[in-house]
Amino acid sequence: MTSEYSDTTETRQAIIEACLSMQAAGVNQGVSGNISLRTTEGMLITPSGLDYDKMQADMLVLMPLDGTPIRPGQMKPSSEWQFHRDILLAKPGEMAVVHAHPVYCTALAMNRQPIPACHYMVAAFGGNDIPVADYALFGSQALSDQVLHALKHRSGCLMANHGAVVTGDTLARALWRMVELETLAKGYVTSLSIGTPKVLNAGQMTEVKKAFADYGLKTT
Repeated sequence: MTSEYSDTTETRQAIIEACLSMQAAGVNQGVSGNISLRTTEGMLITPSGLDYDKMQADMLVLMPLDGTPIRPGQMKPSSEWQFHRDILLAKPGEMAVVHAHPVYCTALAMNRQPIPACHYMVAAFGGNDIPVADYALFGSQALSDQVLHALKHRSGCLMANHGAVVTGDTLARALWRMVELETLAKGYVTSLSIGTPKVLNAGQMTEVKKAFADYGLKTT
């Protein structure tokens, strides 16, 4: 059962704390990256181009999920609001979307290299690899379409020449996935620098995904 969030000061502050946590963990820098959260009123999303350290609860933007105009008087939403909205619409069981530019994820995205099953934790993202969404201009419908395609059977993907995006049935789970994705990317890049990573086969990954049922990790 997914958690229900309402548009409250506490919920807004939780998003800000998640942004600050992401920055403290080293998976995001400056004003890049963004977080959205499904609420009973629509979607709360971080504003465009604002340093996390300066963000306050009333600066978060509440956007409808049905395509109607946003309430006037709010700040400009993140330029990536479109794929946030489209992901939440396509994945009704997911409550949060986290997008960032972690260094190792971004390095692989620049090379358009997916992360294979080089570590069993790849299965925590729903499949036998972490795919790369094809390139499209940031903030565009084309980018949203590519991200949705890559996330069809996944809860995380890289974005060609851009960064990474993950989902979660809670805000905490989505934030955990972003940190875990960067950890996997760092491990994979390091492994490539010293040799050829040995990839787990399909049978081994199926075994891992079954084990995750008792581990408490949701694999979309």
